[in-house]
Amino acid sequence: QVQLVQSGGGLVQAGGSLSVSCAASGRTFFNYIVGWFRQAPGKEREFVSRISWNTGSLDYADSVKGRFTTSKLNAENTVYLQMNSLKPEDTAVYYCAVKNKYDGRSSNDHLNYGWWGQGTQVTVSS
Repeated sequence: QVQLVQSGGGLVQAGGSLSVSCAASGRTFFNYIVGWFRQAPGKEREFVSRISWNTGSLDYADSVKGRFTTSKLNAENTVYLQMNSLKPEDTAVYYCAVKNKYDGRSSNDHLNYGWWGQGTQVTVSS
């Protein structure tokens, strides 16, 4: 079983930066894909980015491409989401989640992820 602990986030003005981290306890991220999703009030949970722990391959939603960066630190078994040039429409609760790399399911669909962090609020004021 994987336990995910998130930290970071907060409140920032438009154009600012924030970061969120996701640390695994109980086991490593090896053979997992770590995804970032967000959910704004009244909206469905949406894909933000994902990273394959083994290879480091990355994917981003078009809405955040060029502004957000996902990275990992092997020694700390932690994945980071660096968010730059934030916009009010980025306001949401951000979640990290993991899925097995070899299950053959889409890594962009939150329904395919089995373990979730507690969520972190990111608020961008205009």
